[in-house]
Amino acid sequence: MVSLGKAVMGASALGAAAFGYAHLETKRFTLRRQNLRVLASDSPDLRVLHLSDLHMVPGQHRKREWVQSLVALSPDAVVATGDFLSHEEGVPAALEALAPLLDIPGAFVLGSNDYYAPKPINPARYFSGPSQVEPTRKQMDWAPLVDGLSEHGWLNLTNAEHEWKVDGRLIDVRGVDDPHIGRDDYSQVAGHFNPQADLALGVVHAPYTRVLDSMSADGAQVILAGHTHGGQLRVPGYGALVTNCDLDTKRARGLSFYGDSLLHVSAGLGCSRYAPFRFACPPEATLLTFSAATS
Repeated sequence: MVSLGKAVMGASALGAAAFGYAHLETKRFTLRRQNLRVLASDSPDLRVLHLSDLHMVPGQHRKREWVQSLVALSPDAVVATGDFLSHEEGVPAALEALAPLLDIPGAFVLGSNDYYAPKPINPARYFSGPSQVEPTRKQMDWAPLVDGLSEHGWLNLTNAEHEWKVDGRLIDVRGVDDPHIGRDDYSQVAGHFNPQADLALGVVHAPYTRVLDSMSADGAQVILAGHTHGGQLRVPGYGALVTNCDLDTKRARGLSFYGDSLLHVSAGLGCSRYAPFRFACPPEATLLTFSAATS
């Protein structure tokens, strides 16, 4: 009986330590770097900062300062793949965090947490399939966020396509609204990417396969996404247990092949304020360097 009591106490202590670490890891911001060899042989490098899932809450000073520091990387462009917010009053905090980057060419899509206010959820529900947004859930005032980004020239890729000039290069870029809440309408941007473009780029918040299939079939060289939080709680040596969409867990974060495209899924910089923990999956931004393909 004494041994059993010690075992229970030991397990409880281990669980408390793991939970404490998982909370601390939400502040262990990490810059990843990835080289993608997709450009023509005579093209100079193109450096794109991929941000996702900031989930900003007023008062998150450490996250704000870290995101602001990324301007020192001097990227050629910034692409943000949604879920900027995790609070009804988070727009000023998000725009303040991004302020130094807004003078750099940028493009963005929104995510479900930009449209709907966060609410508590039992984490175990993620194992039964993607989370659902109830029709009665409170809506966010997301228009000031879009206006703030657009006023600085960032491209709104909400079911939209643009021919984007970045440092003399032409990027054929298209995006959809968030598939996680059924706002995507790929028919608005469907069709083959411009073969004359230096880069064919697809952008989406939640990497649902119906969107990835369409973008890849139309010739996207690279697709950028977020939403998964990299699984948020990863098992060392195994990886993510869930993606909160229909993408397989092996692609929950980082670079992988998807059809004839490269898919980069960011593990993101934040999490819901009602689930402030990560494990073996620190918050991240990624500097993507697009370089010439090898012959």
